[in-house]
Amino acid sequence: MGPSASGEGPAVFPKQNHEREPELQRLKIKDEQGQTLTEFAIVLPLLVVLLFAIIQFGVVFNNYLTLTDAARAAARKGAVSRNSSNPTGDCQTQGFNAAGDLDQSKLQLTCSSSWDPGSDVEVDAQYPYSVTLFGLPLISGDLKTVMKERVE
Repeated sequence: MGPSASGEGPAVFPKQNHEREPELQRLKIKDEQGQTLTEFAIVLPLLVVLLFAIIQFGVVFNNYLTLTDAARAAARKGAVSRNSSNPTGDCQTQGFNAAGDLDQSKLQLTCSSSWDPGSDVEVDAQYPYSVTLFGLPLISGDLKTVMKERVE
């Protein structure tokens, strides 16, 4: 140690108590863990609700894709069935068969056409949906789609 700035002898620095630092660090970590747990407890319910909402909307979207595919298949069958004895029945049967994942009792499917070559076959399909979270209905209605094909 060199002389002090005032010239009165060696500079003396007070000793720091390094023995208490690990204890203070440990207390600080425990305080932060409590804060983290509290924040997690606040955010977790929101994340769970968001997750279930995404799942519910995914189910509704899957039902819509299935409904659209069923209407497309029905329209295609109707377009090539003009010489059939029951083209409307063939069209509807194909639509119901293509909608295997949907509840058949709730599915509404209509096929309409004059069945003349060059005319349109129009298939209207409708299926109810309901988005619920934990038993509480959020939104409900009907999924609807219309497909048209030219009769061959």
